[in-house]
Amino acid sequence: MTLTRIDPQESVSCAPHSSSNNVLTKLSQLKPPVVSVELGWRIGRWNGSSFREKTGALRKLLKKQVELVYVSAPHSVPQSSSGDSSEKDNSSRPGPVGDEEQRGWWFSDVQARSFNAQQHCVKSLGLDESVSAVREAVQVQGPFDGILGFSQGAAFVAMLCSLQEKGLEPEFSFRFAILVAGFRSACTEHQMFYDAPLQIPSLHVFGLEDRVIPDNMSRELLPSFLQPQVLTHPGGHFVPAASAHRQTYQDFLNTFQ
Repeated sequence: MTLTRIDPQESVSCAPHSSSNNVLTKLSQLKPPVVSVELGWRIGRWNGSSFREKTGALRKLLKKQVELVYVSAPHSVPQSSSGDSSEKDNSSRPGPVGDEEQRGWWFSDVQARSFNAQQHCVKSLGLDESVSAVREAVQVQGPFDGILGFSQGAAFVAMLCSLQEKGLEPEFSFRFAILVAGFRSACTEHQMFYDAPLQIPSLHVFGLEDRVIPDNMSRELLPSFLQPQVLTHPGGHFVPAASAHRQTYQDFLNTFQ
């Protein structure tokens, strides 16, 4: 998971603050948008530390606007659990290295402690603990103005936004969401998150050649948001961060400055 802060120094000059979180607290009248970027690779692939390395291009692309803070999902994935990894990642990005601990936000197969985005299940395992992990991150490192997720993390972001709009998580005050390779959960107990379109501004990013989360799955999530903005790219299952994508990201983020 990744938390992100938008850098106010480009447009605002102010005296330094003694707090270590002075980016958050030093502006009294114009609080900078702070992005809580929840970047979770598909289950069984990345933890927060390794994902930081894999999103270096995104951090470089938006370095004048945001600061990314990464938080791992709370659940360890058994080494024998392949989750979605049965489908090859067609992004041509490198895979996990060495003995990196594998993490996930919830399991669709309760017995096997595994996850597959297309698996229909009645109940899941671990979602409450993941919500608590985000709540704690907000309490300790927030407040944050937005939240971003990738793959299973993006599906989780939609759930968090739903909890916020229903008033069930008073700690959350996200002003926008960015969902990369997101999808609707196929779990029956999660359908309550999609009972009304979410009003939070959202940017949905997905690859037309994604074979892990096909673009039709990402499109199925769009009606769950009132006025979703869409950025597509010709590639696979990864967070796009080429110069061609910069303007779309920046235009969306500038709305909240």
